[in-house]
Amino acid sequence: MTQTERLFSLLYMRSASDDLTARARIRDAAIAAFARDGFDGASMRGIAKEAGVSAALIVHHFGDKNALRTECDDHVVGVFIDEEHDLIQAPTGDRIRAALHDLDRYGTYVDYLSRMLVDGSPAADRLFDSFLASTRSVLAEQRDAGMLEAMSDPEMTTLLVTLIGLGPVVMRSQIARALGTDQLSPAGLIRMTLPTLELLTHGIYSTTALLDSARDALTPPANASEGDAS
Repeated sequence: MTQTERLFSLLYMRSASDDLTARARIRDAAIAAFARDGFDGASMRGIAKEAGVSAALIVHHFGDKNALRTECDDHVVGVFIDEEHDLIQAPTGDRIRAALHDLDRYGTYVDYLSRMLVDGSPAADRLFDSFLASTRSVLAEQRDAGMLEAMSDPEMTTLLVTLIGLGPVVMRSQIARALGTDQLSPAGLIRMTLPTLELLTHGIYSTTALLDSARDALTPPANASEGDAS
């Protein structure tokens, strides 16, 4: 390789590195803006200002706002559920918990996750399916260990437990207003722990009257025909 070729190679490598750095900086600024202002509320000009680049450079890298959002979605999903992402120093199954216990560092990702789950997207579906699968796996382990009561519909129970876990993330601002404190803060998480486990362990009713009534109402008579049952 000649001196000229070597110099050209070094300049190209530096340019490519700068380009990748700018792309990541734009993505990170967009994640923060979308998490804070929502997809509709965030502007390309504002994202460019936060990233320290021109709006034209965002168009160069991503094309448009929708494509930028797609990359942000994929990145945030990857942070929480893909092994190759190590931004959050925890196994994939524990990254949500780790993020909730260090909101100063990861709060933007939690807020973005909340927006994703509410707005809906293929990436949000992938994320929710991962949470559901993780809950299913944990409950299966607990069932094998003899820790669970019999369930009339295990899959629906898995879904409900998943929703209980995601509720504080999706409804963060509403819960904070009701409680006067951020439920995802360390103090809020501590306050939530015992009531959640009480609810899952003992329930809230002191008798089975409502459950028995519901079972009676939903169970067709033994001599009912298929047409009557429907």
